[in-house]
Amino acid sequence: MAQASFADPAVVADLMARMLWEIEAVHFSPEEPYKLASGLVSPVYIDCRKLISYPRIRSTLMDFAAATVMREAGFEKFDCVAGGETAGIPFAAFLADRLDLPMIYVRKKPKGHGRNAQIEGHMPHGARVLVVEDLTTAGGSMFTFINAIRNAGGTVEHGLALFYYDIFSEAKGRFKGGRVDLHYLATWKNVLAVAKEKKLFDAKTLEAVAAFLDHPMDWSRAHGGLDKLIVEGF
Repeated sequence: MAQASFADPAVVADLMARMLWEIEAVHFSPEEPYKLASGLVSPVYIDCRKLISYPRIRSTLMDFAAATVMREAGFEKFDCVAGGETAGIPFAAFLADRLDLPMIYVRKKPKGHGRNAQIEGHMPHGARVLVVEDLTTAGGSMFTFINAIRNAGGTVEHGLALFYYDIFSEAKGRFKGGRVDLHYLATWKNVLAVAKEKKLFDAKTLEAVAAFLDHPMDWSRAHGGLDKLIVEGF
């Protein structure tokens, strides 16, 4: 594969979607939908944590992630890579190695004993930090980590999620208001496109998933879930 194609966003998104299907990290179930922690009801579910168990896939994704960050943010824009507890930690470690940068990780809240630290590792004051998570829906958990880093004297202008839901308008407002550029490799639309191409499900299932991705709140309400995404302040 030519280097230009290797780094092309459309190629990256398509390949990651195929990887997720191959390792059975994504699931479609409109008849028995999943209830998310937010209270929303969804016909789709993803577990990006499975990626760490497949060395060839995770290595390729880290190549993609490094190319994406350098293309969209710049080549010398960061002093440190931060992983968010818990799923973002291994991917931050893999990416920090690719970018030859120091790594830290950030807890969801201070650990409550010892030094009561929320950030583990060494982060110099004023360090420019790239925050990494495995996935993000509307950015809530990512901003927990971003705010902790900022409060500790770090600078955060960029975040990376391997997978981005890209179906909630609230997410775009959160990142814009929080002064963070979000970079990502693939979305649910990419996953659905591969499912359609490979005919992984019947037409009814694919149509139900497409309906959810186009109007997630309406779909959730119609199936007994919440119809509003709660977006907390920055």
